[in-house]
Amino acid sequence: MKYLTQASVAAFTVAFASEAMAVEWNVSVWGTRRAFTEHVEKLAELVEERSDGDFTMNISYGGLSNNRENLDGISIGAFEMAQFCAGYHQDKNRAITVLELPFLGVENLEQEVAVSHAVYDHPAVADEMAQWNAKMLMTSPMPQYNLVGTGAPRDTIESFDGMRVRATGGLGEMFAAVGAVPTSVTSSEAYNAMEAGVVDSVAFAQHAHLSFGTLDIADWWTENLNPGTVNCPIVVNIDAYESLSDENREILEAAVDDSIEYYLENYAELLRDWDATLEEKGVEKVRVSPEEIAELRSQAQPIHDAWIAEASANGLPGQELYDLVESTLAEAKSE
Repeated sequence: MKYLTQASVAAFTVAFASEAMAVEWNVSVWGTRRAFTEHVEKLAELVEERSDGDFTMNISYGGLSNNRENLDGISIGAFEMAQFCAGYHQDKNRAITVLELPFLGVENLEQEVAVSHAVYDHPAVADEMAQWNAKMLMTSPMPQYNLVGTGAPRDTIESFDGMRVRATGGLGEMFAAVGAVPTSVTSSEAYNAMEAGVVDSVAFAQHAHLSFGTLDIADWWTENLNPGTVNCPIVVNIDAYESLSDENREILEAAVDDSIEYYLENYAELLRDWDATLEEKGVEKVRVSPEEIAELRSQAQPIHDAWIAEASANGLPGQELYDLVESTLAEAKSE
């Protein structure tokens, strides 16, 4: 038929307009799908479902950028959403490194979510992220890190002396304070570094020891060292966020809490199976004595004080951010 009816033209126009208004975001993460990325996967699922397909996310595991350059990619609009870890480039995200200080006293993932989001909401963090055209969306809560290693177990401060350990941020500083030699190779590089003997041990949360294979070549795991963790936010490009319709912006924001809740439930399942996984892989559980942990804790406060001083010297409200972590954590523990 050569001619379209007026009704057909109207229907075509509406369909074209609807397609043109659809929003598709590219999301840059790394590695493989794992517990660390389940909230991103859930977020994508929820926004697509709640927008009736009008708002979708394409999640790329390393295809858009490497993990050390995700914040740079966000800054130039190479993609709309990304995950990064503060310890990969501390100079670009100084304010949130307060969350990576050793022995802050965080006991579980719910507390980690509370302190992270409190810090993310601080104006100093928003201002610093805005320099990279980035807006904080949600955290990627991780348990306290523990070591896996090869050879004889490292379960005393004396045995840490000279230990080459993959540890970033404040954790690296703490290990260095007791004579270890920290290196900040990325999570994707940790297995090769450990296999080649470049490092003796790797500090990770449980999911990462599984996902990046360090558990496969480990002889031991410290089950109770719990020196701290790293902080890995999910950020969105400010221009992309502001260009969303009011409806899609509300859908995105509302999906955050649901995605975090899903993440916590999923991680709890992983932890329930952890002992069986260690036994299956022949990895010895090592307990560090309370006396050794107390001595390590004594090394933490000078690192905290130095962070506050350095942050303040660089124009950040260091004491205020540190106090915010402590007060939020105290409140979370009282609930």
